[in-house]
Amino acid sequence: MATPVLVFDLDDTLYPELTYVHSGFRAVAKMLASRFALPADSLWQELVAEEAANGRGRVFNTILERHQLSSTRLVRACLHTYRNHQPALTLHPDAERCLARFAKVPLYLVTDGHKGVQARKVAALGLFERVRHAFITNRYGTARAKPSPYCFEQICAREKAPPGQVVYIGDNPTKDFVGIKPLEFRTVRVLRGNYAHLPADDAHEAHRRILTLDELTQPFLADLLAG
Repeated sequence: MATPVLVFDLDDTLYPELTYVHSGFRAVAKMLASRFALPADSLWQELVAEEAANGRGRVFNTILERHQLSSTRLVRACLHTYRNHQPALTLHPDAERCLARFAKVPLYLVTDGHKGVQARKVAALGLFERVRHAFITNRYGTARAKPSPYCFEQICAREKAPPGQVVYIGDNPTKDFVGIKPLEFRTVRVLRGNYAHLPADDAHEAHRRILTLDELTQPFLADLLAG
């Protein structure tokens, strides 16, 4: 078997994204507490509960309105604090084992999202030192975010490897695989995070599905690349 090139998604694939969200909420709660003499722990708990109930879309607006602090300027301050905080993050235990298991093969990241936010996540997880390159797609323009194959083609060029030798491991079937499967990249979906139970048609589903990264072994990859 030719040496595979392993490319990983970041959020939920390698670490639980909700830990980043809660870390950001903690930073926002501390900022608001310092400005308005409110209890930081209670604010944090409110933010966590609101996100769990209604998602992240208007979480800052809602909490500020609840405390009669609503203003566009303060919402922006919350967002700035959230995006620019230094998070404390930990890899999923199976992700740590997987990266160690394949430390001698070419490893890459391809992740969408705000470029500053994603870079801080990668740094907090110590991944800049463990992969050959972290492709944060927004650095190359929004048109090159997934499902664009642009970053994957750059990996092929770097490694002088055909797409059939490159394996992408992600969790989101709405965008992770549909753009690269027609080009013969190999794909693996790890069933966790917000998309764990999302059904997908053949175009959007990965070639293989796994429950944990412990299933990603040399025999598994040999079978995937042979298929």
